[in-house]
Amino acid sequence: MDDERHRVPEGQRVSGGGRALALLFAVVLAVAAFFGCRGELSEWTWPSGADDSASALLEPLPPLDPAAVAQAVQPALVNISTSSRPFGLGAAGSGIVLTTDGQVLTSHHVVKGADTVTVTDVGNGTVYDARVLGYDSSADIALLELSGAADLMIARVGNSADLRMHEQVLAIGNAGGTGGTPTSVQGDITDLSSTIVALNTSDLTRKSLTGMVEIAAPVTAGQSGGALADPGGTVVGVITAASGETAREVGRTPNGYAVPIDTAMRVVDQIRSGTPTETVHIGPTATLGVLISDAKPNGARVDVALYGLPAYAAGLIDGDVITSIDGRDITNAKALRAAINVHKPYDTVLLGVTGVGGAQRTVSVVLALGTPN
Repeated sequence: MDDERHRVPEGQRVSGGGRALALLFAVVLAVAAFFGCRGELSEWTWPSGADDSASALLEPLPPLDPAAVAQAVQPALVNISTSSRPFGLGAAGSGIVLTTDGQVLTSHHVVKGADTVTVTDVGNGTVYDARVLGYDSSADIALLELSGAADLMIARVGNSADLRMHEQVLAIGNAGGTGGTPTSVQGDITDLSSTIVALNTSDLTRKSLTGMVEIAAPVTAGQSGGALADPGGTVVGVITAASGETAREVGRTPNGYAVPIDTAMRVVDQIRSGTPTETVHIGPTATLGVLISDAKPNGARVDVALYGLPAYAAGLIDGDVITSIDGRDITNAKALRAAINVHKPYDTVLLGVTGVGGAQRTVSVVLALGTPN
């Protein structure tokens, strides 16, 4: 619903297309009930006296053959390139082919704000136009559909619930955003349920991600949306973030983070069901064309009504407070985003609005087509 523009920081541009390499950078980690500022989670260890007894109950972890795993997974990956108006800026990332007719799993932040999405299949080299079937920004997962695709190689989807500490895994994706054959990096699992606050290098927004698989590996920009694979060559996660420079600044090896595949596939199943939720958006994105913030004591404050978009056309101005939508109370900006999330472009909604002087009115607004946000 908020109109989001891509700002590309220095060092994130790549030659030829003004693209940012898609990757979230973990900047703050929350531990238990406390909010702490760290660039890295400490090394996981068994509690005192538990290591031997717990290990005895489990079979030895299988070794990982990086070349064999990469060979098994690469044909089912795609390289993703996006662009956004008005300046043609976009992002480069990766994706995982789920169906032979072209459903592709990727990270939400790879396609966030994209007007166009182009996908190159690693297995056959064909370039496809893609549309976003749906996404869950809170889980950083999106599902794409490739136009005209058939007989694609598909990934073997594993079960992330079976992952274990210190298991060797391989992160595979479009490192550097250069296209061609994906590159891979090996690492051990160091946490099965990390909580991070991640910085999106494209638009400098931050989001909290929970339940992430952490790996001791220098995941790099462009690998977002790529595969985290186990020794058997099955996909057990979707690469989404790295601790990057934050870790290097404190003298630690950078870590990578992935959404567990079980979490990702629950989002995929919800999108396929055709039923939206407050977090899962399905189909084209609707927009009011406003930038908003929390109002006091309640409501969503219009900070900017963007020229030429629905709110502006309906007469909303900066400082108006949206207090309801279709009779449902709106308590803050998040609630308004969630309410718009279940709508489609060109739906008509009735907004309860309190003006700057306190006067209340009802405004009818026809939502416009926006970009994934």
